Amino acid sequence: MRSVLVLGGTAWLGREIIEQLLASGVEVTCLARGESGAPPAGAHFVQVDRTAAGAYTAVAAQQWDEVIELAYEPALVTGALEALAAKAKHWTLISSVSVYASNTEANADESADLLAPVDLEDYGQAKVAAEQASKEALGDRLLVVRPGLIAGPGDGSDRFSYWVSRFAHAGNEPVLTPETDNRAVQVIDIQDLATWIVKAGQESVTGVINATGDQHQLAEVLTLAADVAGFTGHMTSADDEWLVQNDVRYWAGPRALPLWLPKPDVSFAQRDNSAFHTAGGNLSDLRQTMLRTLDDEKSRGLGRVRRSGLSRGEELKLLDQLSKESSLQYR
Repeated sequence: MRSVLVLGGTAWLGREIIEQLLASGVEVTCLARGESGAPPAGAHFVQVDRTAAGAYTAVAAQQWDEVIELAYEPALVTGALEALAAKAKHWTLISSVSVYASNTEANADESADLLAPVDLEDYGQAKVAAEQASKEALGDRLLVVRPGLIAGPGDGSDRFSYWVSRFAHAGNEPVLTPETDNRAVQVIDIQDLATWIVKAGQESVTGVINATGDQHQLAEVLTLAADVAGFTGHMTSADDEWLVQNDVRYWAGPRALPLWLPKPDVSFAQRDNSAFHTAGGNLSDLRQTMLRTLDDEKSRGLGRVRRSGLSRGEELKLLDQLSKESSLQYR
């Protein structure tokens, strides 16, 4: 039986990976603080602070068929490598497409320039440093996975889930959207990502791979989300300048319109994913991901406080202001 050590694994993606590993008949050990909860039933849990002295003592004596690292903090990544690199037949580092230095070139592949890892408090730069340290320690035993935006039930970032939830919550009332011309969306379903990570480990896939979804136009995604949600209201769009002037933010976080990117950065959602497909990656139909996401959103509450997006109250105020300004223009 294969033995796999997952470093982290009690949060969203880690839990999904462990569930997929267990389903494939693998013996799984999860080493983590457990602040996000315990790992799925069936996994052996080593609960420890990875910054503590001797953090890896309980797992360092064993030979592992696979080690999967989810962290990006330099101290965690390098500490694990020092303790375990010699014990792993294969190592998977979960990185990110945030490592790339530029988002201006559509269809850029894994050879694109990376950020300089100068400020390791920055997520993208810290991931670059993690990649470099892992490559140095592991050589050709390493798979670096660079996911794009991950979607599906349980998403704590509220980025992808915002739109299908908002359309369902609004019903027949208006919804504020950004202008969609020349805007792309690229998401990967969490189940697809975890399934492929497990498969890639079993097959000892190595190298660097962008694990991103196929490209869709933002207009297509919003229309699909509205349809899935049964939305019968009107989408009211505002241009970038008006939104920014009214403190509406890009991409994620409070007062954001998720999936909306500044025009200079639109290629963030246009990464080449041919290596992922070549390595056996499969992608779910986007409608199915949205349906699963909406079911999850309904169970969590469509009107709940969210980490990303406008509250419904903020949105209605903006829509009212936009309507008044439009009326004044035609007087």
